[in-house]
Amino acid sequence: MSLYLVTGGAGFIGSHLVEELLRRGEQVRVLDNLSTGKRENLAAWIDRIEFLEGDIRSYHIVREAVKGVDYVLHQGALPSVPRSVRDPITSNEVNVGGTLNLLDAARDAGVKRLVYASSSSVYGANPALPKREDMVPHPISPYAVSKLAGEQYCHVFSRTYGLETVALRYFNVFGPRQDPQSAYSAFIPRFIVGIMQGRRLVIDGDGSQSRDFTFVSNVVQANLRAAAVPGVGGEVFNVACGAAMSVNEIVAHLRQAIGTEGQIEHGPARTGDVPQSLADVSRARARLGYDPEVSARQGLDRVVAWFRERL
Repeated sequence: MSLYLVTGGAGFIGSHLVEELLRRGEQVRVLDNLSTGKRENLAAWIDRIEFLEGDIRSYHIVREAVKGVDYVLHQGALPSVPRSVRDPITSNEVNVGGTLNLLDAARDAGVKRLVYASSSSVYGANPALPKREDMVPHPISPYAVSKLAGEQYCHVFSRTYGLETVALRYFNVFGPRQDPQSAYSAFIPRFIVGIMQGRRLVIDGDGSQSRDFTFVSNVVQANLRAAAVPGVGGEVFNVACGAAMSVNEIVAHLRQAIGTEGQIEHGPARTGDVPQSLADVSRARARLGYDPEVSARQGLDRVVAWFRERL
C-alpha cells in the first residue's frame, strides 16, 4: 500500500483519481483549496481519505502535504483558456508558481514520482495533425504557457535534481462530476444540462472546430500507469483517444441521446482557441501500456445517463 497525494483532488478529474486509488486499496491524501473543487465530489469517501484544505501557492501547506508521500498526482491548477485570457497573472501564480512549490517540496520529501497534469493547449498554433509529443509547442493563451512552463519545470527537476516526473498532456477531458454551472465549464456538461432543461445555448464559432474528446476514466488509467511504469521519468505523453469529433458532431450526438433538439445558436469564436486538435497516442501506448478503453461516443452516453439520474 502506497500513499498518494492528489492535488486538486476535490475537482472533476482529481475526485475520479481518488475513487480509483481507494478501489485499489491505496492510501490517499487530498490537497485542495476548493476554489473550483467541491467537497461533495469526495463525500462518498471522505472518511477514508486525509483531506487538507489549502493552496498550492502556500510554501508551508505544500511542505506539510508531501510528508510521507510516495506518489504525487498533481491535478491542482486554475483551468480554462478564457479565464487565463482575462487574468493571466493569477493563472501563472497558481499553475507555474504552485507547481514549482510542489516540485521543490516533493524533491525534499523523497517522493518517488510526480505525475503532472499538462494540457494539449501547449501545441497551440502548430497546425500539424495529429499532435505528437516531439512537436515544437506554440501556445497561444496564458493558460497554455503556464502548462508548458510546468512541463519544463518537471523536466528540470527530473534531470537536475533526480525527482522522477511524468507530464501528461490531456485532450479535452469530460465525464461525470464535471460542473455544468461554472462560468469556465467545458461545453459538454453545460450543453447536456442546457438541452435537458430547454435553455438557449450558444456554440462558439461555427462548430467545425474539432477536439480529441477524452472520457475521464482514460485519464485515470494514464495517471496510474504514469505513476507505476518504470523507466519513464522525465517524459511527456499525450492522453486522448486518437480520434477527433467536431463540436457540431458532439451536439448532434447529445441531441440524439437526450431525445430533444434544444435551442442551439452560433456566436463568435473564442480568443485563444485552436481550430483542430487530434492526438497521436502511440508513445503512451508503447511506453505506458496506455489503452483508451472508452470512446468519446461511449463516454457521452455515460455522461448523459449520469446527468439524467441527477436532474
